[in-house]
Amino acid sequence: MSKLSRLIGGFVRQHSRAYIVSGIMLAGVATLSVWVPRKVGAMIDGLANHTLSGNALLMEIGSLLLIGLSIYFLRVAWRQILYGAAYQLGVSLRTRLYTRMTLQGPAFYQRQRTGDLMALATNDIDAIEMAAGEAMLAGFDGALTLVMVLGVMLLGVDWRLACIALLPFPLMGWAFWYISGHIHTASTDSLKRFSALNDHVQETLSGVRTLRALGLEQRSADQFSELASKASDASLRAQVWEAAYEPAVGLTLTAATGLTLGLGGYLIWHNQLTIGALTSFTMYLGQLIWPMFAAGWVLSLIERGRAAWQRLQPMLDAPLAIDDHGTLAAVPAGPLSLRGISYAYTGQTVQAISDITLELKPGQTLGLVGPTGSGKSTLLRVLLRQVTPQHGSAQWSGHALDAYTLQALRAAISWVPQESFLFSASIADNIALARPDATRAQIEHAADLAAIHDDILLFADGYDTQVGEKGITLSGGQRQRVAIARALLADNDLLLLDDALSAVDTGTETRILQHLEELREARKGRSAIIASHRLSSVVSADLIVVLRDGRISETGSHEQLLALDGWYASQWRYQQLEASLDEA
Repeated sequence: MSKLSRLIGGFVRQHSRAYIVSGIMLAGVATLSVWVPRKVGAMIDGLANHTLSGNALLMEIGSLLLIGLSIYFLRVAWRQILYGAAYQLGVSLRTRLYTRMTLQGPAFYQRQRTGDLMALATNDIDAIEMAAGEAMLAGFDGALTLVMVLGVMLLGVDWRLACIALLPFPLMGWAFWYISGHIHTASTDSLKRFSALNDHVQETLSGVRTLRALGLEQRSADQFSELASKASDASLRAQVWEAAYEPAVGLTLTAATGLTLGLGGYLIWHNQLTIGALTSFTMYLGQLIWPMFAAGWVLSLIERGRAAWQRLQPMLDAPLAIDDHGTLAAVPAGPLSLRGISYAYTGQTVQAISDITLELKPGQTLGLVGPTGSGKSTLLRVLLRQVTPQHGSAQWSGHALDAYTLQALRAAISWVPQESFLFSASIADNIALARPDATRAQIEHAADLAAIHDDILLFADGYDTQVGEKGITLSGGQRQRVAIARALLADNDLLLLDDALSAVDTGTETRILQHLEELREARKGRSAIIASHRLSSVVSADLIVVLRDGRISETGSHEQLLALDGWYASQWRYQQLEASLDEA
């Protein structure tokens, strides 16, 4: 718990003013609460001795009402002040987690589940937030009330009654220790079960089309029911152990009350104690209920927070896949060169790319082709610095890629991945993602270049059409073209197309490639790398590189590669034959 306590301690110091003010208010509540039994005892003795009546009695009752109102308003005020500060811890942790996740690379997300990360950002941080807010002040309030009540019972009423009333309390302390250990275990299991349930829901909703196509709705529903049942059982176990605090408190206070009344009756019988004093002591004993319940509540919140922090901390401390230590804030125009680049994915003995040496001058287009798994996407990931090669060097404009900040490097690149991702927004907003200040005319021009403008106009709301989650409203080819339009609107120095034309027909592909060629001629210095399994996408490239088993097997222009009569020429003839059969 030391790391959690350091986190909360640092947060308390940062918001010390709110905690101090809340603590002063709680001290006022405790003082007024302790004062009430004394006044009630004195009033009872005054009535019994016939020394309190008339206006004096009304004044005493009025003062009790005033104390009650003061306690009420102080409690409302401290909760507002404290929770206003405690919720900032939740905001801070969620911001840290979100920022950390946005900086992580693909390797991180291959190990983590989306639903689990969502659960960390919601349930787990809520538990830590409660430990920093409710637990801190409940612990302070309970401890202060306990000390003040015990002090008054010992020094202000009767020390003999206080000593005998405290005899059952060590047993309650042992019970609290035993229960808190089980709460930690049960809370950890409950959070994990909720994460598993969350992950299943996220995957099911994302893949609902596949489930329906395969008729797996009932099986998915049965899995959900099983996970929900396990999550419910785990949560119930945690609640059962939390509920065990109440019987421990109740049995302790019942035993204490029995002992108090026994000794108190004996002392009254022998005229060593007044009825008012015994009444005050009994009321003080009743006031010990809150400190005892507070102790159980605080232990429960702390154990929940500790379990949550043990899950959250590894995510916050997870090393970044890519170390962003670059200092250059802009990428000037210049050649892009790779020298002896080699990379193998974690846990793999075979290199995904090996000894890749290339150079792309400003304004040139490079075509990357090769069989599936030949390393085309991996090479693009190296340029995007999503992965760091184990061997070789990559430079842009004379500087190593890692000399630039990630933000500067990626701001200079427009990337269209194999699986185009669209956000739950309008088509126009998705196209203007990188340039939110773009005019509608600029958006429509980019869409026209990507050969999607006419399709968009067929929708009832045109560019204002909501595409749904992950662009579910659009077809695969439409999503790809919207993503291409987004990249073209960004107008960066380097355009990367990672098999981004695989879902469009050859006619549309030809139109898009012609537009890209026109853009390159109009904007001198803009380079492009087109990775594709369809050779027609790279026919007009200045240089075509054939990758096989992660290595460069052929290089040259389209005509030169045909003359070599290697893999490229063979694949070209096959694809041309396939295209002619499709047309027939």
